[in-house]
Amino acid sequence: MKTMQAVILAAGEGRRLRPLTHAMPKAMVPVANRPILEYIVRALEKNGIREIIVVVGYKKEQVIRHLNGLEIPVKVVVQERQLGTAHALKCAAPLITGDFLLLPGDNYIDTASIARIMGERNAVLTWDHPHPSNFGVLMIRDGSVQQVIEKPSEAPGFTVSTGIFSLGPAFLDFLGDETEIPNAINAMIAAGTPLKAVPAEDWQDAIYPWDLLRLNAALLQGVRQERAGRIGSSVVIKGQVSIGRGTTIGPNSTILGPVVIGEDCEIGPNCVVLPETSIGDRVRIEPFTLIGHSLILADACIGSHARITDAVVGTGTQVGDHATTSPQRTIFSIEGELIRAKFGAIIGDNVRSAPFCVFKNCIVGNNVCVEDGKTLYGEVPDGARII
Repeated sequence: MKTMQAVILAAGEGRRLRPLTHAMPKAMVPVANRPILEYIVRALEKNGIREIIVVVGYKKEQVIRHLNGLEIPVKVVVQERQLGTAHALKCAAPLITGDFLLLPGDNYIDTASIARIMGERNAVLTWDHPHPSNFGVLMIRDGSVQQVIEKPSEAPGFTVSTGIFSLGPAFLDFLGDETEIPNAINAMIAAGTPLKAVPAEDWQDAIYPWDLLRLNAALLQGVRQERAGRIGSSVVIKGQVSIGRGTTIGPNSTILGPVVIGEDCEIGPNCVVLPETSIGDRVRIEPFTLIGHSLILADACIGSHARITDAVVGTGTQVGDHATTSPQRTIFSIEGELIRAKFGAIIGDNVRSAPFCVFKNCIVGNNVCVEDGKTLYGEVPDGARII
């Protein structure tokens, strides 16, 4: 019996996740120290799906390099220009030989949800979401989808499409000149092919950069305890904590899981890492610093006596001594939309901040330089120098 295929669309940038997607596609943003795309590939593998096609585009070299490092064979298709999800699927169409799963490469989906939809032909995984206008809202009657209404200003309901479909090869005939999958789905339904609504068990999407904090906290619940590296004297470690090879935990530090710490890091001495924190590879956290409910990406450095909570710190960023992030509630304008959010800071890649800076519910762009003792609010553009 021929195994089911899966097509993962990982060609997009994820503009609303900027500044974090300036140097990497959204599918490669690490959550709990693994790219979002890897969770999808592994969930497919656990369901016995080993014929996986990944469509890449934006910063494609990063995606291909990571996929080549996995032990799962994956076919890669390049979408040279990002002309929409339907166009991305058309790029993969010559490799599709039968029934297939279609998945976005930048949303988390669990193994059980894939199992629910695998046996169905022409079905979509659904989710009830408190902010449905960010998604395709589904009009459902008697278990069948009547229409997909993409990102309506006033949503007629809360049930949305996860973007994960089980489809037959006949669906490819509906792509035509469409650029987006929801339009092709609506064309298929209008032609008389029913689409079954199947509720997902667990699905997570990060629309805006602060959503990564929630997604990170959720995925850390499954962290496996691992104690590599060197752990100093009088270190307290409680809960599920993973410590990578080559990492040093200095004396008198405390780590309360769930926490994942990558390889070749230097933590402490006298540091505190609170739950729901991910620390990437080669990160340095200097003495007497507290980190909590945060993502610290690879090659970052957090100075001594700092307090970093509810924050995402980008790759290669250096945060000075005595820095503080302060969660506040503010309204941001993202891609023309006004969004209310509460978090400490989103700090882009290769930022340099001097000692005694305070980050209050701010988004700091890439390659920003901040001088001594500044308090930052709101949005700071890429390349800015705060003096």
